[in-house]
Amino acid sequence: MAERKVVVLEPDQGRAQAWETVLHFLDCEVRVVVEPAALEWPAPEALEWTAIVVGEQWPRSALAKLASRARAYPAPLPILVAGALPPGIVADGTQWLALDTPVRLRELAVALDRAAEVRARPHDVPPLLSSFRPSGASRAIRAVHRLVEQVAPFDTNVLVLGESGTGKEMVARHIHELSPRSARPFVPVNCGAIPAELLESELFGHEKGAFTGALSARQGRFELAEGGTLFLDEIGDMSLHMQVKLLRVLQERTFERVGGTKTFRADVRIIAATHRDLDAAIVAGAFREDLYYRLNVFPIVMPRLADRMEDLPSLAEQLLDRIERFTGRRIELTARALDALGGYGWPGNVRELANLLERLVILNPGRRVCVADLPERYRPAAPNVTRLGPLAEPGALPDHGFDLKDHLTQLERRYIREALARADGTVAGAARLLGMQRTTLVEKLRKYRLAAADVA
Repeated sequence: MAERKVVVLEPDQGRAQAWETVLHFLDCEVRVVVEPAALEWPAPEALEWTAIVVGEQWPRSALAKLASRARAYPAPLPILVAGALPPGIVADGTQWLALDTPVRLRELAVALDRAAEVRARPHDVPPLLSSFRPSGASRAIRAVHRLVEQVAPFDTNVLVLGESGTGKEMVARHIHELSPRSARPFVPVNCGAIPAELLESELFGHEKGAFTGALSARQGRFELAEGGTLFLDEIGDMSLHMQVKLLRVLQERTFERVGGTKTFRADVRIIAATHRDLDAAIVAGAFREDLYYRLNVFPIVMPRLADRMEDLPSLAEQLLDRIERFTGRRIELTARALDALGGYGWPGNVRELANLLERLVILNPGRRVCVADLPERYRPAAPNVTRLGPLAEPGALPDHGFDLKDHLTQLERRYIREALARADGTVAGAARLLGMQRTTLVEKLRKYRLAAADVA
C-alpha cells in the first residue's frame, strides 16, 4: 500500500502521465492536477499529503500563491519544483525543494524522503499563528512591543524567553519585519525537532559525498538566511557539541559546510528562543555559559496568557478573523463562553487558544458557540448535582405529605431553565448539560411551555 500521497501539478497530459508512472514506482499515491482552477483551497485532504510536485509546464507565476496556501497546514507542505524557481523564491529544503531537469529517479526519491521528514517534524508554531502578531492592550504585552521596537533597528542578538505557546516565534518575526533586514529572508530552525546528528548539516549545509545519502551539495540555514534573520528556536535543546560550533560562528562570523573547506561569511542576525531555564542548564552543565552571554544580549520575556487575560477577547477575535480567511468559516463566542474561557488556566498559552478556536470553527460553522459547546476542560466547574435541590437532602416527609408529581415537575422545570441559561438559550447545549437527546428536551419545552426567552 502506498504510504505517501503526492499531488502533481502538470498541465501537459503526457508529462503528467510520466510523473504518475514514476511516482507509482516509488510507492506513492498520486493525484494529478492539470488545471490551476482544479486545485481547491483550502483542501482538508492536504493534511495527508506528503508533498506537491510542480512540473516544468506549470505557470511559475502561480507558485507564490501556492506557497502561501501550502503554509496553511500543520507543518510546512513541501513543494518540489522541477526546473527553475521563480525570482524571489529560494530552495530552503523545507517549503521549497528544487529538482534538476531532467529529473532523475534517485534525486526524486531523496527529495520525497526529505519532504516526508519535514511533514513528520513537530512544529512549534501552527500555520494559523505563523504571521500573527503578539497583540493586546495589557501592560505585559505593551512592554514586549516597546522592547521589540527598541531593538529591531539594530543587529543585536536577541534571546526570547517564555513558556511554550506564548508566541516567541511571532516576536522574532516581528523584530525581523521592523528591522533593516526585512527585505531579506527570515529563516526559522527548531533546534529541538532536528536530530542532533543532522543539526550541523541543517545549519551549515553539506558538500556532495560528505556522508551517506549526501548525493548533492546543499545549502544550510545560515546560507539561506544571508542578509536576513536566523531564528534558532528551542536553543536550550541544542547539544553541547553543536553549541561549540554555533559559538564559533557567532564569534568569527564564518563557517564551513559539512565535508567542505570553503569558508562562508555569515551576515545573519541571530534571534534565539527557549522555554527552558538556561541559568539552571548552565549550572547543570547542559548549556555553555559563554554561548548564553553571546545570545542573551537583549532578552525579551513573553508573558503567559494567564498573566494577561484582559487580552483574551481581542486575541480570540483576531484569531477568528484569521481562521475565517483560511477556511471561509466563522463562529461567534457568546459572552458566557468568553467568561468561561477567561476562567481557564491556559497552560498551552496562545497556541492552545488558537487550536481550540480552530476546533470550534470546524465543529460549529456559522453558529454562536455557548458554554455547552466548549470541550469539558474549558467549562467552569459545575456544582455537584446532588447538592442542587431537595432530591439530595429532601429531609423528612412532611406529616401531612405532599404532591410528589408536582414537586418533581417543578424540579425538572428548574433544571431545564438553568441549563438553558448556561447554554445561552441554545437547546442543543442545554440538552448536553442535562444528558438527554435534543428531541427529548424539545418535547419537555413544549410540555412546560418554556423557551429561550424565559431564561433570566
